[in-house]
Amino acid sequence: MTLPLLLDDALSATATGFVLRLSLPWIRSLPLASVTDLEVTIDAEPAPVKVGVAGASPTSQELAAATGWWFIQDRLELHGDRALAPGAHDVRVSFTLLVPYLQAGPAGPVALPFRAEQVLRVEDPVLGATASGDRPSSAAPLSPSRGPSHGDASAGREDEDDDVWTLSASAFNWTSRVIRADQAVNDIAVGIIASGVSKTIEIEAGQVWRSFPEPADAEVDELRERVAALGGAVTIVGASLDDWALPPRRRTEEERLTFLLPQLRAAARVGALGVRVPFGQAGRELLRRVQPVLEDLGLILYEEIQGQQALDVPAVATNLELLQQLADPRIRVLIDISMLMPSLPLSYLEELRRGGIDEALLRRLEHEWRAPETHTAVVAALRGGDVPPAVHTLFMNLLVRFGRSQMADLEPLLPLTAGVHLKFWDLEDSDGRVSRPIGEIGAALSRTGFTGTLTSEWGGHEWLDADPAEMTRAHLGLARDALSAVSATR
Repeated sequence: MTLPLLLDDALSATATGFVLRLSLPWIRSLPLASVTDLEVTIDAEPAPVKVGVAGASPTSQELAAATGWWFIQDRLELHGDRALAPGAHDVRVSFTLLVPYLQAGPAGPVALPFRAEQVLRVEDPVLGATASGDRPSSAAPLSPSRGPSHGDASAGREDEDDDVWTLSASAFNWTSRVIRADQAVNDIAVGIIASGVSKTIEIEAGQVWRSFPEPADAEVDELRERVAALGGAVTIVGASLDDWALPPRRRTEEERLTFLLPQLRAAARVGALGVRVPFGQAGRELLRRVQPVLEDLGLILYEEIQGQQALDVPAVATNLELLQQLADPRIRVLIDISMLMPSLPLSYLEELRRGGIDEALLRRLEHEWRAPETHTAVVAALRGGDVPPAVHTLFMNLLVRFGRSQMADLEPLLPLTAGVHLKFWDLEDSDGRVSRPIGEIGAALSRTGFTGTLTSEWGGHEWLDADPAEMTRAHLGLARDALSAVSATR
């Protein structure tokens, strides 16, 4: 996986020992209490650490009760009292992340294991600079009081008019850059417009605003003003609905509403069309409570359906029936075309191969992805312990993020659909594995009078170390070609 955990400058010596700086290997900011089972070894010896949090120094065991948030561009500073000699050291760190908006079952949220092993250097302070480096937004201990970032994005915007389809780019595509934090996150987001990749962007609240989950007006206004100065716009804000408080406790309906409301207000303030939440997560009661708020703010709530969600699954069918009953134009569906994958990305299969997945299973995944027997084989590999730990999280995409639906299966969604994610993983388009789903969804939507946005969203940064601007620009070009063929028949 290319989402970084230990950067080259992660380890440095201090007057009292060492500090190890962890990058957050996730797609949005998380509560500090998300970090559990934290262990560090240096040169094969356990290294007890305390965590550098503003105003406190909890041990790894005490993090579960910590308050505050781990902002996606900050590094979690682990302080140890063991002296380290200058030179190379074998560092291993492991921990589990509780993801409060993903449910694993009735008992609690999804718990994902992370581990990194890397040789890191400590420089001799007598000879010059330490290995700590200098990173925007990440050198200081975590603090809730740090303000929004500033800076000018690169110039050179190139406008392209899309007369028939409204194409956009998701700032999510830049997630690995955001985590590396070599540039402030707002500069990255605004740079998508300034560099001409797209004049409209979709953003993630848990990425662009340090004050998430209660975005501060000043942060929201800064982004809105910078985007507007370039003639751009924010289309949709990806919101989060953290059903679990930490330590794990299910939130009440009132607490869920309280968690979501600040994000709705921020979306309206930044000028977005609406906010996006997972399909079916809100539920009847929260939708009832949020309807008047959406009306007051002039927002659409998009329920995103993606990956292996399918309309023949009872929970999905029940939620679709609820949306049909509500018939509220401010509660709509967003289809992610990861539901429509005719085959798996070749770059993904190669990553599994490097990770040690059985070759016979890989051949089945490559040539028989949509076959029910392939799903059975994937589950059997997981249950049989045949998936190496290093690729376990990546392997789970086969059960969650990669779908097997046909376009005909999605017809009942189309009258409610107001947005589409043109999900892609790489640009290898042999047999139309990238372009075919775009053409299929375009042809289907052209029959419904669709006027929403179609957003390029790249999921392959999880394993591909590629330039997101180049990937997104090329994908938007491919999407225009695929949709132009549809438009010619309208």
